[in-house]
Amino acid sequence: MGAEGLSKSERLAWREQGCFSRKAVFSSQEIAALRQAVERCVVLVEGEIESSGRGYRIDGNRYFETEDATVQMEHDPASGAVRVVEPFHHLDARCDALVDDPRIVVPVRELVDDERVALFTDKINLKRPYEGSGFRWHQDSPYWAHFASELERMPNVLVTLDDASAQNGCFRVIAGSHKRGMLPGLEGDGTLGPLFTDPRGFDASRQLLFEVPAGSLVFFSAHSVHGSEPNRSGRARRAAVLTYQPGGRRMFKLDARREAGGVLQEPGAA
Repeated sequence: MGAEGLSKSERLAWREQGCFSRKAVFSSQEIAALRQAVERCVVLVEGEIESSGRGYRIDGNRYFETEDATVQMEHDPASGAVRVVEPFHHLDARCDALVDDPRIVVPVRELVDDERVALFTDKINLKRPYEGSGFRWHQDSPYWAHFASELERMPNVLVTLDDASAQNGCFRVIAGSHKRGMLPGLEGDGTLGPLFTDPRGFDASRQLLFEVPAGSLVFFSAHSVHGSEPNRSGRARRAAVLTYQPGGRRMFKLDARREAGGVLQEPGAA
């Protein structure tokens, strides 16, 4: 699939389910190059953590702040593996180019309802074989609400870097959960509890498992309840997540603006 606008079925899925996927959008060669770029980013932040990263713990889990990224480590205290890097696009030219890829930007323009789109945030999720921990059910909107006002115009795009299955902790979404806006969080469950969605606020039986090949795209709303299980397999499950917004607005964690893909001109425009 090339740089195509939304189909009728995708528009319906976005409206009713808050998510849809496009399978194998990127070639195996493109994904191999992107995997290498992502691993270069990981090596870079590991070096920054070693030299000058500021470490801290929240609810027992380890985090580091480098000069321009937040790094979350694996939950198991015995593991030294990086779990999340946010943001990452600026750490490698190949990753930066992903932000502008028309196969992502063209459908995103429709979801944002603007010809100009900008990057809001981006992150790498890394689930190493056997030790990659899960992500509890949550929405992105409560986390971003203090910073952004038009959450309905901030679609996420997950890029699968490995074949995703239930065994290696594939991405999951609660279909239709986006329709209720921001749902109540968990109270009395640690510092970050309010950012995890109270299970009484959604129907877990409506979860969709995105068991898709490497190079696929999953589009999902900032209000969609989503999460994943641990990686219990011997295969990695890595993914990049890009979040967009209307053009002209600054990024979440970086005090800068990153316009995406340029502005399309009407046919015949000067």
